[in-house]
Amino acid sequence: MKHSAVVTLLAFIASLISLKAADGLAAFPSAEKGMMRHVLRLPQKDDEDAFKIELIVGKTVKVDAANQYFFGGKIEEQNIQGWGYVCYRISELGPMAGTLMAADPGAPKEDRFVALGGEPYLVRYNSRLPLVVYAPEGVTVRYRVWSASPETMAIDAE
Repeated sequence: MKHSAVVTLLAFIASLISLKAADGLAAFPSAEKGMMRHVLRLPQKDDEDAFKIELIVGKTVKVDAANQYFFGGKIEEQNIQGWGYVCYRISELGPMAGTLMAADPGAPKEDRFVALGGEPYLVRYNSRLPLVVYAPEGVTVRYRVWSASPETMAIDAE
């Protein structure tokens, strides 16, 4: 009786492990306390080298309509030890900053998505692995697909 219970338990554990491996997330640990794991599974494309993914991280806040806002902070690439895969981590959103246009103090605030400032953060398009981003709770992770034209042009020599 004891033997069959052990065998059943081992079979259950093996099925859980294979289920986790089947979803492609076996290499990516669960999110730490106060963090969320965001997972993007990309569709397969014929020429994936012609595409990039832009990660856009921020949150929706109430702001005036007259100014442009952004958060401080950065997206960091991290290697998953023992797997050779990468994930992306945002430790925290820094303070929000913005332009200083005079706004009507009586005007109502509006909900607007405010992202990290700086240049677009582009990563390789890879449909074979999930794109995993760890971000603090309350932070939204969005993405945009960039594509290159198949047409190339020569630069004239001078």
